[in-house]
Amino acid sequence: MTTYYSEEHEWITVEGDVATLGITQHAADQLGEVVFIEQKEAEDEFEKGDEIGVIESVKAASEIYAPLDGEIVEVNEALADAPASLNESPEGDAWIYKIKLANMDQLEDLMDLDGYKALIG
Repeated sequence: MTTYYSEEHEWITVEGDVATLGITQHAADQLGEVVFIEQKEAEDEFEKGDEIGVIESVKAASEIYAPLDGEIVEVNEALADAPASLNESPEGDAWIYKIKLANMDQLEDLMDLDGYKALIG
């Protein structure tokens, strides 16, 4: 299992051709207390760069952008009832989507952990 990071502060863990996507701890810290999340539905298809959701906190609203082309195969529906879990476990139980990747080559455009730490340094 390999984890990648986007410049939009998302993490992506890949197993086969399915990726689990969530926001990083850094993003959760910057957002502050999360009060609402708007998510797409399973079977929604999208392209890299498309808006695929919105996270609202007491400070601001922040869009979630697709780091890769794909199709949502599972939505973490628990977040609708407990959006604050994005603050408590953003890189664990509070994942947002499971995505079937359409283009594995796009992973090369993402960062590893060292690259992400340099970005937020």
